[in-house]
Amino acid sequence: MHHVKRIRQSPEALAEKKLREKSKIEEYLAVTDGVLSRKKKQDWSMDAFQSTQRLLQINPEFYTVWNYRRNILLNGIFPQSTPEEINNILSNELSMTTAALKANPKVYWIWNHRRWCLENVPDGPERNETPSMEWRQANWDKELFVAEKMLDADARNFHAWNYRRYILANMPTRRTETSELAYTSRKIGANFSNFSAWHQRSKSLVVLWESGQLDPVESKDKEFELVSNALYTDPDDQSAWIYHRWLIGSGENKEQLEREIQVITELLQEQPDSKWSMESLVHYKRLLLQNHSPDSQALKQGCVELLSRLMDLDPMRYFRYRDLTRDLGQ
Repeated sequence: MHHVKRIRQSPEALAEKKLREKSKIEEYLAVTDGVLSRKKKQDWSMDAFQSTQRLLQINPEFYTVWNYRRNILLNGIFPQSTPEEINNILSNELSMTTAALKANPKVYWIWNHRRWCLENVPDGPERNETPSMEWRQANWDKELFVAEKMLDADARNFHAWNYRRYILANMPTRRTETSELAYTSRKIGANFSNFSAWHQRSKSLVVLWESGQLDPVESKDKEFELVSNALYTDPDDQSAWIYHRWLIGSGENKEQLEREIQVITELLQEQPDSKWSMESLVHYKRLLLQNHSPDSQALKQGCVELLSRLMDLDPMRYFRYRDLTRDLGQ
């Protein structure tokens, strides 16, 4: 770790440490050999199942062992189990991987195993000769709760955001898009610098617009107000700027473009070194030139002046700004 003073260890302590490490390596190799040997023999027993758990606790990235674990369930354990027992087994699997995710939140194979478990949960006990969906609904609801708790701990965990989107798209009883929009509002309100929340918001809005549940014009005005608050709060954070560009789109609405250009111009006056403000002004003025005022020399000159400032401010992208200047015929 940085800024932590190292303590010199005696030769005896170093030797003891190496022995402990050697012992752990030998144990890991022995467990690995045992599991892979069972896999080769197509051992679908409960003992084999438990041995995979011991190995995965040591190395959760061993995807071959995750696959073997699922094959044991499918070929050995599920055929001998009632639907209720299968539900209990998969619930235990989800609990086991919850603990694994706390220690290893970025291991894809854990997330994949959870998906498989959810997709194999039985519907539920029959009610009036009809599957009740109780088990499926309970597990999917619990899984949404787990994903949202992980986002409470780390609101920008993109693995949890992606997994949460998967849950929302596949759970037996779907959450409404209006409630999802409210959820993103809470996350953005807690932290404007949450790209995943802005991204999820854009997806919810598209559904609401296309289904006629929200008026695109009226709701976009509210979105511009929300994102402008974020831009003024932290003009150096790219999350809100990217969302702002998504709202503008191809720039077909001239009135909207001119209004937002004015808002960003005022922000640039307050924050004269804001690179994102300058880049966005260039982008939006070029959209005005392209779609509405192709012969405006004032717009072209404004872009050139901003690009000149960006060349000084952001020399790493000097040639990009130079090429944009040339595209303007300057």
